[in-house]
Amino acid sequence: MAIGDVTVNTSFFGDLLQTIAERGRSLIERTRDRREAAEQQSASLVELCEQLLSGRGEASGVALAREVLARYGDLTTGPRIGFFESLARDFGPDHSRIARAVAAWQGRQTDETAAELHVAAEPRRQELLRRLNLAPGGTAALVRMRAQFIDAMRHRDDLAALDADFVHLFSSWFNRGFLVLRRIDWSTPANILEKIIRYEAVHAINDWNDLRSRIDPPDRRCYAFFHPALVDEPLIFVEVALMREIPGAIAPILDGDGEPVAPARANTAVFYSISNCQRGLAGVSFGHFLIKQVVEEITRELPRLANFVTLSPAPGLADWLARERKADASVVLSADDRAKLAGLDRPQWWKDADAAAAMQEPFMRAAAYYFVRARSPRGTPLDAVARFHLGNGARLERLDWLGDTSDRSIAQAHGLMVNYLYDLDDIEENHEAYAQQQAIVAASAVTKLVRAPAREVVATASAPA
Repeated sequence: MAIGDVTVNTSFFGDLLQTIAERGRSLIERTRDRREAAEQQSASLVELCEQLLSGRGEASGVALAREVLARYGDLTTGPRIGFFESLARDFGPDHSRIARAVAAWQGRQTDETAAELHVAAEPRRQELLRRLNLAPGGTAALVRMRAQFIDAMRHRDDLAALDADFVHLFSSWFNRGFLVLRRIDWSTPANILEKIIRYEAVHAINDWNDLRSRIDPPDRRCYAFFHPALVDEPLIFVEVALMREIPGAIAPILDGDGEPVAPARANTAVFYSISNCQRGLAGVSFGHFLIKQVVEEITRELPRLANFVTLSPAPGLADWLARERKADASVVLSADDRAKLAGLDRPQWWKDADAAAAMQEPFMRAAAYYFVRARSPRGTPLDAVARFHLGNGARLERLDWLGDTSDRSIAQAHGLMVNYLYDLDDIEENHEAYAQQQAIVAASAVTKLVRAPAREVVATASAPA
């Protein structure tokens, strides 16, 4: 290589490094500028919030609330997170006011000093959210804000207090007294029907024909809760099939190929899908109100109905069973059980009748243990769907082998489905047993499957004839 070539190459690489450095500085400056702009946006919005809290006039307060929500709606992800951080950090309780209120209460324990202590302990952001709610469309905007906040607070324990304030206020604003139950049928406005298709979270609705097969036949029902502040926005809905027996599989219900059951001849109402619609209302419970209200509605229409059951998924079963299959010291599975259940790893194993039959007994026994005995560190059932229905007073009635062979169910529960029975005479007693002792009320058909020694107190009930 000639000396001149070396000089040229050295110069070239020097220029290249200089260009990279300059572009790096430019990128850093642009990033800094964007960060400063984001911080300015958040700071400006926080100043408006302070004005909203300090104001007293109702008209000006409504205008300010509208402006705050409008500006918040224009924020991108970075400034939005900065705004949430400010709410968590700067809009908490007034500590000096709390100290004065505590001193007053200790000096004179009256209703007035107690009331002042209560008001002083409340975070300022709760009052801020109340005032934002005064803006036109404020409730819907705050629900959307909470949905975005849920994304922001992942792995952010410092934002947990703000989330608790959202849930506290929403629990009041969306209590049962404000909810309206409406039946969804083919005459329901199309914009609501579109949302039912979009929000269905258990068994996807493929198209309009699929939707019609779920809400239009005489043996199908769908009910949803609405709130006056969220016009045409369902909060939660349940799909119901009227049948002549407790079902053990979802396909006959979803396919809709069979002969419809005349409602007057049905004796069983099956709740086969319950979907929450508003992510921003996560943590605000509507389901137990919905089921009880729907039971009341249906029994008024069809007094012959005797059984109210679910056909539910078991979303955590497969993961739990995978851990047990790897545990040499499992109290659920023997070495022979693990050998038999190895077939679960084979593609489309459920289509091999002989292989599936060989796995059924150890699988069902393990599944019964999962539902009846396995507990979280808090002492609650591992399965979220089980916690919901048992907490509402249902009984664990039956485990359904290969009740759902969709890809999703195979991945989550190896196809298992569960019937929870709502016995109107026992709901309150079952609820109390679960709430006070976390006792699981289960039919004997389920509990007898469990062979391992009991570790928790389990209440049992005989299955109805």
